[in-house]
Amino acid sequence: MGLTVKRVARLLSADAPGRYPDSGGGDGVRGLYLCVRNENNASWSLRYQLAKRTHWMGLGSARDISLAKAREKARAAREKLADKIDPLEQRRAEQAARAVAAIKQLTFAEAAKQFIAQHEAGWKNPRHREQWVQTLRQYAFPVIGNLPVTAIDTPLVLKVLEPIWKEKTETASRLRGRIESVLAWCTVRGYRTGDNPARWRGHLEQALPKRSHIAKPVNLPALAYQQVPAFLARLRTRQGVAAQALLFTVLTAARTGEALGARWSEVDRKERAWTVPAERMKAGKPHKVPLSDAAMALLESLYREGDGDGYLFIGSRPGAPLNPRALHRVLARMNVGAVTHGFRSSFRTWAAEQTNYPREVAEQALAHTIPNAVERAYKRTTLLDKRRQLMAQWAKYCLSPPRQKAAADNVVTIGAR
Repeated sequence: MGLTVKRVARLLSADAPGRYPDSGGGDGVRGLYLCVRNENNASWSLRYQLAKRTHWMGLGSARDISLAKAREKARAAREKLADKIDPLEQRRAEQAARAVAAIKQLTFAEAAKQFIAQHEAGWKNPRHREQWVQTLRQYAFPVIGNLPVTAIDTPLVLKVLEPIWKEKTETASRLRGRIESVLAWCTVRGYRTGDNPARWRGHLEQALPKRSHIAKPVNLPALAYQQVPAFLARLRTRQGVAAQALLFTVLTAARTGEALGARWSEVDRKERAWTVPAERMKAGKPHKVPLSDAAMALLESLYREGDGDGYLFIGSRPGAPLNPRALHRVLARMNVGAVTHGFRSSFRTWAAEQTNYPREVAEQALAHTIPNAVERAYKRTTLLDKRRQLMAQWAKYCLSPPRQKAAADNVVTIGAR
């Protein structure tokens, strides 16, 4: 006896467990069954054989799908069987493909967060992460943040960049590179395919003016080296860890991040040297800084937090280094129109004009990378002994009595930021 609409309704309401075939003739479909487990659980199934094996394919709930719809689905499956296609395997493959497609619908904002989380450990400067998050959140996320990465194309990238390309060229250029990095990560991870719409060479360079054509260089102000002794004479009268950190940075000609990230374990009192680890160096290589008598005396005067490997210059929070803004505030309060990084320029000009040391010694003292690959390959020494003499001479000059007419706020400009 085949199934009818009335019989299906009766079987569902009678709570009659069992399998009831629909192949009794008429409109019935061979292998279609109404499977009743209880009054709340009944479904449609198609029984078929393929490769001498019996298969059961679920077609849905009998309370949600009518007999006519169940027969329609069963007939479609039978047609696939006639073509030697397993309808159950095909459905599983389609479900898997939909699941993969759903996973790949990663939004740009989610991709950026994952990219940052996986790469921030390798970034030398903690501020680098802040800059990444800030630029993406301010400029990219409002336009493409909620879009799947598969939908991001060149017009959308330009929509992010064009409003700020001329007015904030440096920021826009860095933003472009960050979008390119996130989308490249998505390609490697399988979230998108095809060319990167944020790439510059051979692509966006055809749509946007070159940065060098529109960006005006922003110069960093620096004290002329002749004014450094007068400035340090004033600085040494100030109390506080920020003033000490600034003095140490000047005496060592170090970068701000290198000095403020310094730990006691990096200082060798016996060798009178401070070794900056590779992860904090711009060139990615460790750098040994010889410490003058003045620098050693400054370190001896510092408060040491606990007995562990703490920071030389302690910030407002225990276990945290001093914030770079603290050095900027010192300069601002002293009404000096220079920046901390500018003292490296002061040192370099002094070394060139007031000493006879070779250029390589001063460049090594600043941990500058030699641009010429051949010269870099042949130069194996760090020139430590000569640099020790140079830094001692620099410290002596810095702490010498200032000239009568020296003005600490007399500044010059150095290379573009």
